[in-house]
Amino acid sequence: MRLNEKTIDRTVIYNGKIIDLELHDVELPDGSTSKRELVYHNGAVAVCAVTPEDEVLLVKQFRKPAEKPLLEIPAGKLEKGEEREEAAKRELQEETGYIASNLEFVTDMYGSPGFSSEKLSIYFTDQLSEGEMNLDDDEFVELHKVSIENVKSMLKNKELEDAKTIIALQHLLLNYNHSK
Repeated sequence: MRLNEKTIDRTVIYNGKIIDLELHDVELPDGSTSKRELVYHNGAVAVCAVTPEDEVLLVKQFRKPAEKPLLEIPAGKLEKGEEREEAAKRELQEETGYIASNLEFVTDMYGSPGFSSEKLSIYFTDQLSEGEMNLDDDEFVELHKVSIENVKSMLKNKELEDAKTIIALQHLLLNYNHSK
């Protein structure tokens, strides 16, 4: 059996600044039909950044869908036509004030592929210099510097709820040897 769904009809429900929403009628692999509610998103980037003092840069930001602040690695959406690595450097500086001289690609991921097209690229850097934060007008974040040991305990104690952050920090702990 082929795992493919053919779109028979599509209805545009909403076109927004960040997302577009469509309803699709699809033909399933067995010939039957179903409906799919799809969110289209231009994509996003995130950076797991470690300072020379072996502290991970995290930002705390209120997330309306969760109705609470979440602690996350710096991240943000891609602008139309923007290269992912450049967007990651931009978001890191905007949210933390730190400038990355080099980024290492970690992975691409789909956070909710059952309904969203958003592909998020995660990067790592420990090549940082200090600069100035440059938040968007509607963006309010607190910068947190967390030691590698505290990252381990936060993961163990399930204190983090953001998927990209959990993935990036687990990757950090598995792949990088830090002396402190």
